Amino acid sequence: MTDIKGLRIGYAMTGSFCTFRRSFEAAKALKDMGAELIPIMSECAAGTDTRFGKAEDNLAELSNICGRQVITTIAEAEPIGPKNMADIMVVAPCTSNPAAKLACGITDNTVTMAVKSHLRSGKPVLLAIASNDSLMGSARNIGELFCRKYYYFVPMLQDDPVNKPTSLVAQFHMLPQSVTAAMNGVQLRPIIHQPL
Repeated sequence: MTDIKGLRIGYAMTGSFCTFRRSFEAAKALKDMGAELIPIMSECAAGTDTRFGKAEDNLAELSNICGRQVITTIAEAEPIGPKNMADIMVVAPCTSNPAAKLACGITDNTVTMAVKSHLRSGKPVLLAIASNDSLMGSARNIGELFCRKYYYFVPMLQDDPVNKPTSLVAQFHMLPQSVTAAMNGVQLRPIIHQPL
């Protein structure tokens, strides 16, 4: 069992804006458990105003939770690996776009650079998937990451199987135990389920 207290967690967010509130709550839970969080946002997540909130407010909230400035550029993210800044990298939420880029080895934004830089040391990456096409167009890329060493997933469910039959959303409240499991080289199961 890995104690989260003192664990250095890279905490990256991508553009599933409707899940930001749940992600902020999960980040706060990790911080309250004693983790040190290094906040990271993709350019889209850091710079887009939506009906779910303003970009500047989202940046401020993540910064306040973590107690430090949010990393928002490729140049700021690149030293994460070389400087051994994190024990685990969490991407919460991880939409289909960064999942596809990670599966294809594409490094063209802050979050993909943060993950690539972190992986150079063979440390775990934990993805909290949130995408409306997880079981359609994105299924191939997510499946590829299932097969990759060092990648782990927060258990996810079909959030609305009738109206959004291809959508999957991570259970953000399970982030702390998912971090612990990933640090021990374990994938929590079932990975995908639907409560009865």
